[in-house]
Amino acid sequence: MAENEKRIKTHRIRCLSKMKMFLLAITCAFVSKTLSGSYMNSMLTQIERQFNIPTSLVGFINGSFEIGNLLLIIFVSYFGTKLHRPILIGVGCVVMGLGCFLQSLPHFLMERYEYESTVSVSGNLSSNSFLCMENGTQIIRPTEDPSECVKEVKSLMWMYVLVGNIIRGIGETPIMPLGISYIEDFAKSENSPLYIGFVETGAIIGPLFGLSLASFCANVYVDTGSVNTDDLTITPTDTRWVGAWWFGFLICAGVNVLTAIPFFFLPKWLPKEGLKSNADIIKNDKEEKQREEVKKKKDGITKDFLPFMKSLLCNPVYMLFILISIIQFNAFVNMFTFMPKYLEQQHGKSASDVIFLIGIYNLPPICIGYIAGGLIMKKFKITVKQAAHIACWLSLTEYLLHFLCFLMICDNSSVAGITTTYNGCIKPEEKSLGVGLHTFCTRVFAGIPAPIYFGALVDSTCLHWGTLKCGESGACRIYDSANFRYIYLGLPAALRGLSYIPAFLILNILKNRHLPGENASSGTMLTEAKTTKKENECKDMDQNSKVLNDNELKTKL
Repeated sequence: MAENEKRIKTHRIRCLSKMKMFLLAITCAFVSKTLSGSYMNSMLTQIERQFNIPTSLVGFINGSFEIGNLLLIIFVSYFGTKLHRPILIGVGCVVMGLGCFLQSLPHFLMERYEYESTVSVSGNLSSNSFLCMENGTQIIRPTEDPSECVKEVKSLMWMYVLVGNIIRGIGETPIMPLGISYIEDFAKSENSPLYIGFVETGAIIGPLFGLSLASFCANVYVDTGSVNTDDLTITPTDTRWVGAWWFGFLICAGVNVLTAIPFFFLPKWLPKEGLKSNADIIKNDKEEKQREEVKKKKDGITKDFLPFMKSLLCNPVYMLFILISIIQFNAFVNMFTFMPKYLEQQHGKSASDVIFLIGIYNLPPICIGYIAGGLIMKKFKITVKQAAHIACWLSLTEYLLHFLCFLMICDNSSVAGITTTYNGCIKPEEKSLGVGLHTFCTRVFAGIPAPIYFGALVDSTCLHWGTLKCGESGACRIYDSANFRYIYLGLPAALRGLSYIPAFLILNILKNRHLPGENASSGTMLTEAKTTKKENECKDMDQNSKVLNDNELKTKL
């Protein structure tokens, strides 16, 4: 009796405090992982200039995060729920911290940053838009006479950033699938959406902090503290300026490691929320023990992996949704990855200003969309078909408005010798695997290749490459504004337009399906639904009896 009372008290403490502790911890983990991701994307231009590498290589470095992530995403999504999820999430946060630290190392191992000699001459630049830059003519000159220099091996320190980004991708893998599944398993069904909403809020707050940190670091010179910044002849608006990109990675590393600590003190499982009576708590405890015993008796945890995969691959709606996601991700990854570079080159803003503006203009609409979408779904009880139609038509409307960006035209900046002359979620049991497979496909076919081929296209618009010692080419300094604009806006527009073909196919397929949550239009349909339900229940009972018999037979053997 005393033992039961002690167990009941322990369960109540876990139910009240452990779930809230996990909710707070996983929200902080989402903040830290999105903080690191948004900071990395914002610092790509600074990394390109620091290591004097082409945009295509920068795109590969950025896509390396997806490489690390896809190495484990499907297996973590499926097998992770059978292991100690909080500890796996904590280990993932520590690994992310290690990756961020590796990304900052080149600054401490390299020599000081040297920029080529470019003299800016003030002048007037006619423009047809208030959004365009108002800088003067630039005269490009090489850093040194090639005949007097000593040949040096080009630095490969960017490999640290590449490897660090892969490790960061590996560490990020378990956070979302295992965190969400842990909440859904042990929270009340009516509380689960609320808790997940808190977690998603962390995914929005993280980029806000990340962009703010990137804006600050981009405005600080890369070698500040070791050079006299008063002697610098360049400013943050100069295309040769490199901000203190390494400093933010150190902060991200510390935040990720600190976030990991609470997960190592959380249990493998919790009692289901809402168990108030002593009988319910004891019953839940026995059910959990039985589940553990059943798992141990199974041949292996891969028993139902292949059937689930087959079911997903034979689902036309799911496969079409993956196709849409791949095409759309190719467009959005390109636009988001190279947005800072585009705004810097097109509108003459400093990296610090550009990153700040991206946060101000992009994050509030996302927050409004999350809140408004949730409220509309709840208030009007929107079905799956209705949600698909709303999402499709709103996306199409936004796609048409996207073409207004082509009207925001800026001329090329006047550069002496270049542009001017010299003048002085499918079945519930398949959910986690389905999410993992979807993430895997979008990252293999969009997250990794998109920044690489898009970066190569951006390189093709370069008008002037920076010169290193001995006349070697470095990072691009000046781009053709018109061609850059056509590639940056035109290619995503073409990809997104193509994605609406499978989107309309999905709407057509859903039109002929009766989905859960929809009202039957006639008594016949209702009768058919009940008959089907009874048949399914009979099949489930028959299958359950077979499983029990198999388990008994295995136990006897």
